[in-house]
Amino acid sequence: MTYDGIVMHAVVRGLQDFAGGRVSKIYQPTATDLVLHLRSRSARGKLLISINAAFARMHLTNKIEGNPQEPPMFCMLLRKHLEGSVIDAIEQVGFERIVHIDLRARNEVGDLTEKQLIIELMGRHSNVVLIDKESGRIIDSMKHLTPSVNRYRTVLPGETYVSPPDQGKMNPMEMNTQDLISHIEWNQGRIDRQMVGAVSGFSPLIGKEIVHRAGLPYQEAVASAFQAVQSAIKNDDFHPNIVYGNNGKDEYHVIELTHLQGRRQVFESVHEMLDQFFAVKAETDAVKQKAGDLSHFISLESKKNKAKLKKLEKTLKEAKNADTWRLYGELLTANMHRLKRGDRSIDAVNYYDENQSKITIPLNPNRTPSENAQAYFKKYNKMKTAKKVVSEQIEQTKQEIDYFDTLLQQMETASLKDITEIREELEDGGYLKKKMSERRKKKKNRPEIDHYYASDGTTILVGKNNKQNDYLTTKIGGSEEIWLHTKNIPGSHVVIRSEQPSEKTLIEAATLASFFSKSRFGSRVPVDYTKVKYVRKPGGAKPGFVIYTDQKTLYVTPDESLVLKMREKPETGSYPR
Repeated sequence: MTYDGIVMHAVVRGLQDFAGGRVSKIYQPTATDLVLHLRSRSARGKLLISINAAFARMHLTNKIEGNPQEPPMFCMLLRKHLEGSVIDAIEQVGFERIVHIDLRARNEVGDLTEKQLIIELMGRHSNVVLIDKESGRIIDSMKHLTPSVNRYRTVLPGETYVSPPDQGKMNPMEMNTQDLISHIEWNQGRIDRQMVGAVSGFSPLIGKEIVHRAGLPYQEAVASAFQAVQSAIKNDDFHPNIVYGNNGKDEYHVIELTHLQGRRQVFESVHEMLDQFFAVKAETDAVKQKAGDLSHFISLESKKNKAKLKKLEKTLKEAKNADTWRLYGELLTANMHRLKRGDRSIDAVNYYDENQSKITIPLNPNRTPSENAQAYFKKYNKMKTAKKVVSEQIEQTKQEIDYFDTLLQQMETASLKDITEIREELEDGGYLKKKMSERRKKKKNRPEIDHYYASDGTTILVGKNNKQNDYLTTKIGGSEEIWLHTKNIPGSHVVIRSEQPSEKTLIEAATLASFFSKSRFGSRVPVDYTKVKYVRKPGGAKPGFVIYTDQKTLYVTPDESLVLKMREKPETGSYPR
């Protein structure tokens, strides 16, 4: 999973249609992501710039991002300086993961000013910096670097911008095969690593690809394989592809990855490839960062209830012996004439036993015979009551466990918007205290239900949390439409907006239900389906809980690539490739 200098080169080449265009809008959906709406005479698009430590990247996206009610300070500053500005150039610095976007616009008094937006994608050191091009001084940046953090350069407003240190590598566009051969110690081995250390923009993935193409680590073979990759870069002969590894590790690149095994998907553009690759992974990571404390709370509540269930079951087991305490009390009462204070036990005939067997009854020597009998009767009454109460508590605790297990499953596939709704649900249920700023009464918005599309164009609705599930099933779904849910497995409610869907549409909807469930990594997942009119929510039930009848069951295997395709409505009755 490597966004290297070659991928950056392909991305920048694909953005040249916007040179001469304008920046129309700017958004900052998260602390690490920027979205610039670009338009020119020949192109329109949304440029995503992310400095996420794990998924630093830049590419055009079709994804619709949710935005905070109050834009961050850096976003407002960019809007002030860059909205409406003309894009003069978009250039990569050598083959590094650094891009300069030159822009010009008029300030408040009408004077023409030139700015430069610098994107540095270097893992956890990634940053976006806005500078005044004439003076070279920093206006602001997404991350500030003080001298105590970085001795080489300071990234603070008012400071002169200093580029990251040059690594002294060769530019693959300017070098030749002899340059490569002379920089490699052929007797040391690990040719791929040496190549990465010598050539700018090369990642370990490309180093391995060249060595694989060479077959044998001979100079001529490696040089020939390098030359083929170099030619592809120079001629923009890119083949954006994702390889879904059999071991669960997926990789992507604009150079064909022949050395990897797995299912391969080819794309028309690098932007389309990156948008699909990061569609789930980056969002999942963002959710984990934002919802870490919430996930911890839900997990802790689930563990507490499971521990409580064990104690309750132990108490219930003891309560089942209540009749024994009643028997002891009655036998002590019948043998009161044989007892005296200080006795530790008594052997009494069990008159309720056909065989008239004797049983030994333990006594408290500090109590009178009457007090011992009353103590057993009291214990009997307590256990008798407990048996009923504990049985009810066990049922309630099991419901709590199912509820929190469902929330944990929803957290695995939740978007940032879904996380907010899950937190609100826990606050409404009294599990979490509402924040002071949120205690004011505010109009509750209707849950936004995600839309997916079957291959024949049929709309399929999916609830991603309990609020959405309730709203989808009880408010949106038509009585004759088809409702789906994984059988006895926590998961999403799914509704097909059709009264008589095709078998293929039914299977595709079941695939969605299995993917957005606790069994998303399983196979042959059972999915029940029935009409919405046969689904009902019992009074007082927890959010998302329903019961249903007249169901049938399908068995499907979750397919992430199919789920991603179903986000876009097909135009010709089949999914675009």
